[in-house]
Amino acid sequence: MNASAPTIEQVIASIRGFLGERLSTAQAMREQHSRGEDTTPPTLPDAVAFVQTTDEVSRIMALCHQHGVPVVPFGAGTSLEGHVNPVRGGISLDLSQMTAVLELNAEDMDCLIEPGVTRQALNDFLRAEGLFFPVDPGSHCSIGGMCATRASGTNAVRYGTIRENVLGLEVVLADGRVIQTGGRTRKAANGYDLTRLFIGSEGTLGVITKIRLRLHGIPEGISAAVCQFPTLAAAVETVSTVMQSGIPVARIELLDEDQMEACIRYSKLEGFAATTTSSAI
Repeated sequence: MNASAPTIEQVIASIRGFLGERLSTAQAMREQHSRGEDTTPPTLPDAVAFVQTTDEVSRIMALCHQHGVPVVPFGAGTSLEGHVNPVRGGISLDLSQMTAVLELNAEDMDCLIEPGVTRQALNDFLRAEGLFFPVDPGSHCSIGGMCATRASGTNAVRYGTIRENVLGLEVVLADGRVIQTGGRTRKAANGYDLTRLFIGSEGTLGVITKIRLRLHGIPEGISAAVCQFPTLAAAVETVSTVMQSGIPVARIELLDEDQMEACIRYSKLEGFAATTTSSAI
């Protein structure tokens, strides 16, 4: 059930006291935060809070915890699975203004960022250093959202998912407490792996406010190939052979006949046929 009207109004008034105009109850803004890019029915939050610091997140979480008001973190809003839908109303916690790259350690190939930084923006920033962040789910998503949903992509075959590329987190818990997980040390075996606990937790365990990422060098050369196979088994066996041979393949995507036909039509490709199976490497 939604929080009672007097309670939610008190919480909104308290949050407005320190966020000012960054706390919105406008109908249009609430509708914008009623769902992601999925097709689920929209549900409106009671208010949208645009936060800029960990302290603001902490204060909002503490207030909402005290009064039993639901909170749903919101990043870029590209979710296709209903992650950002405020099904019980409450506060939509918009992290899109937390977009700073706080540290870059080029020699050690890691960086510390805020959750609203997008994958594309980070890679634009890193390009001059010859580095990049490889996880690519195929949408213009925030990296905070990628962590919360344990994002993956076609690069996972070489670089892993978001889980393998996060060294540590700063997280605000439901009651407003702030904790740090992980760190820059690669060789560590000290107790529970709390970083992996929060990766994929979809905002249910806390709000991610800082992320330390593992970076990678930009490859000197990149080439691509499209190979067609008579059967699915033949495609899978070929991929296994290629991987076992030690060839540094970064992406592998398996396309069936319908997908190939769509790609050929959309990209106006010549010399390709929509045959039974195709594997793009």
